[in-house]
Amino acid sequence: MEVIDVHGKSILEGSYVRYTGTGTTGEVSEVKIENHETWAKLKDEKLWYNSEYLEVIEKPEELDRAKKMRKEDLREKVKKTKRDFEDVDISSELCDGGG
Repeated sequence: MEVIDVHGKSILEGSYVRYTGTGTTGEVSEVKIENHETWAKLKDEKLWYNSEYLEVIEKPEELDRAKKMRKEDLREKVKKTKRDFEDVDISSELCDGGG
């Protein structure tokens, strides 16, 4: 039994696929057949996906670019959050209330 995607294309170790449910993309690190179902494990996700919901994609360089942009965006968000909290006054003088 061969591991195939939603369009009938073969899924092999090293293939790049997209999970149609969420758009998650990645490189296939392993494939398996279990109880008449076919599965592919994604390298970065460490999760097994039913191959019926995967589609083989052709341009892995787009994945690298997207991952790099996500990392850069995350770094910038962290830097911005740090700057935003630098000016926060957490002294006890601002606290009111109680019982």
